[in-house]
Amino acid sequence: MRKIGVIGAGHLGKIHINCIKEISGYDLVGFYDVNPLVASDVHQKYNIPAFENFEELLEKVDVIDIVTPTVSHFEYAKKSLEAKKHVFIEKPIVTTLEEAKELMKISKNAGVQIQIGHVERFNPAFLATRSYINEPKFIEAHRLSYYNPRGTDVPVVLDLMIHDIDILLTIIDSPIKGIYANGVPVLTQNIDIANARIEFEDGSVANLTASRISMKKMRKMRLFQQDSYISMDFLNKQSEVIKIEDNIKNDTNDNVFSFPIQLNNDNLKYVVVKKINLPEINAIKTELEKFLESIELGIKPEVTIDDGYKVLDVAYKIINEIQYNLSNLI
Repeated sequence: MRKIGVIGAGHLGKIHINCIKEISGYDLVGFYDVNPLVASDVHQKYNIPAFENFEELLEKVDVIDIVTPTVSHFEYAKKSLEAKKHVFIEKPIVTTLEEAKELMKISKNAGVQIQIGHVERFNPAFLATRSYINEPKFIEAHRLSYYNPRGTDVPVVLDLMIHDIDILLTIIDSPIKGIYANGVPVLTQNIDIANARIEFEDGSVANLTASRISMKKMRKMRLFQQDSYISMDFLNKQSEVIKIEDNIKNDTNDNVFSFPIQLNNDNLKYVVVKKINLPEINAIKTELEKFLESIELGIKPEVTIDDGYKVLDVAYKIINEIQYNLSNLI
């Protein structure tokens, strides 16, 4: 059993606490939250110890789960790594690239595991279609949300778009050639809506849009590759693959249907539409289970600190491009 403590008991922290309680390999020692009212409420609701300070909790655990606002990630992670504790950090890894570099340096000497909470890697919509993804050349993603004050302390690129940046860097193994981006602040002092076009050296292109001032919620990604189109709905946990094939396959699966299409060269092809059966999993619980597995087996975490840095680096390139374009409008 690995003794674990949770730092931050807000909306997402409560979800982490619930998930950890269901994972047999963890022993939830307690949690710490800077807000005494929140701490009291969570202590009573979940019947777990609320520690009065972070240092006291740190001494009693093997693993620290950081689920606080991004601005405090670095402080908690640095102290935890220096104390030789395994660390799980919610996305984004930290506030700045300089902080990320320092954490990477500290982690190399700590001899412990560190995983970043890019949870969409564990979304069933992505897991079920990953084996179908083969060198996509055009990717389009829309991540839209209602306005919510939670998360508005950072630009929407760090709040929402960062999920799609991580998926993008996971499926495309090529250096970035160029980034073109625009965005505007609307309800906050930070960028509330953003669009980025990312071009890769292998010819792949991605168009990402994120907004936290939408009238509807959407978490969709579409991939176009040779002979196929893949659609992933991260919000509703739905996926489908549409392929061009030479022949109709005798498939009695209700999730598959096909129709003929006549191409210009008079060859008859078939469009085959397959709705993917998705596994019934809790993505947050799964990422915490995988983190525990990496600790117990001494293997590389699913989302490494290097992954977290690379995603943050691209996010800031997008933010800097947006800010540059905004400054030219003044």
